[in-house]
Amino acid sequence: MEIIKQPWPWYIAGPLIGLVVPALLLLGNKPFGISSSLRHICAACVPANISLFKYDWKKESWNLFFTLGIIAGGFIATYLLSVPGSVNLSPQTIATLQQQGVKDFSGLLPGDIFSFNQLFTLRGFIFIVLGGFLVGFGTRYAGGCTSGHAIMGISSLQRPSLVATCCFMIGGFIMTWLILPYLLQL
Repeated sequence: MEIIKQPWPWYIAGPLIGLVVPALLLLGNKPFGISSSLRHICAACVPANISLFKYDWKKESWNLFFTLGIIAGGFIATYLLSVPGSVNLSPQTIATLQQQGVKDFSGLLPGDIFSFNQLFTLRGFIFIVLGGFLVGFGTRYAGGCTSGHAIMGISSLQRPSLVATCCFMIGGFIMTWLILPYLLQL
């Protein structure tokens, strides 16, 4: 049980994630990605006359079960298999974030940014609401999420996925090093 509760090294977790792609392809030519599941849920639950939701979502119902499995796995990992305590961050990362005003490292996410109380502050609104909107918009605009492009798209040699993944990385670097320090000062 202890081996399941500890973080796995990259050289084990990475190949296991990578093996999901050929497994899905071999088991039914299914693409890996999570962002499309929101469209499937909306098509199943919203019987509106919206062209985006007019398709046979039942053919993609496996994706909904896959998504439910991810949610159930996250719940099990958080409440049954997690080791109590804060996330193990490098001392250099903690020192850098403390210099930028982040002090609460007691949970999975910094509580002084990502908490219900922070939602009603300008900084919390930007991180939680605006950030969530931008992630959703970017996912739709890019034609998929980071897992769909970086894991499935690149492994199936799709050039647009390589471009999207490079843009995700560049955007992450710009956010982390150029924009985040200013947002943390709000």
